[in-house]
Amino acid sequence: MASASLQFFAFILALFGVFGDIAATLLPNWKVNADVGSNIITAITQMQGLWMDCTWYSTGMFSCTLKYSILSLPVYIQAARTTMVLSCILSAFGICITTVGMKCTRLGGDTDSKNNACFVGGICFILAGIFGLVPTCWYMREIISNFLDQTIPESSKHEPGAAVYTGFISAGFLLIAGVIFCSSCFKRQQGAWIYPPKQHHFPSTEQESNAGYSLKDYV
Repeated sequence: MASASLQFFAFILALFGVFGDIAATLLPNWKVNADVGSNIITAITQMQGLWMDCTWYSTGMFSCTLKYSILSLPVYIQAARTTMVLSCILSAFGICITTVGMKCTRLGGDTDSKNNACFVGGICFILAGIFGLVPTCWYMREIISNFLDQTIPESSKHEPGAAVYTGFISAGFLLIAGVIFCSSCFKRQQGAWIYPPKQHHFPSTEQESNAGYSLKDYV
């Protein structure tokens, strides 16, 4: 019962991680213009994402421009696109697989099959968390290095947006969920190895029949 509750808790974390991962991939505010120097008095908020660049005006108007050219983008944006999409796909696979393998569901067959499904789903969550953590760290590093670079004008400096933090939190949720699923299956298998089922040995019928007669009675 405790392991089933723990798996359900990990599944809820994984759901939050999947939704946050998808939101971070689609949101346009991976970095926003920094409010430093002369930018403090501007009435425009510029945001840049993986797929589009958006501008928010003080009048309430909002306009976005899609990034059609892939080769013209920096390497870290191209890598962030690829890894975030892989993270979304792996986390979606993990949700489907762990739904079958959880103890609180009636899918997946016997206990061994459900344990294997939970373990595979946990691996998918761990890989999705790693793929989601790498681009956010790389993107954050590029933003900080450009912000601290004195040769870059203040109008071109940016700060991390909400999408980066959403990606961080979602990757953490996926990693925790994957570790919980894998550890629960590993403990179960380890217990089966340490305490194997007892085998009862019964004497054969021939030995019992022979033991009932004495050879001394025969000449």
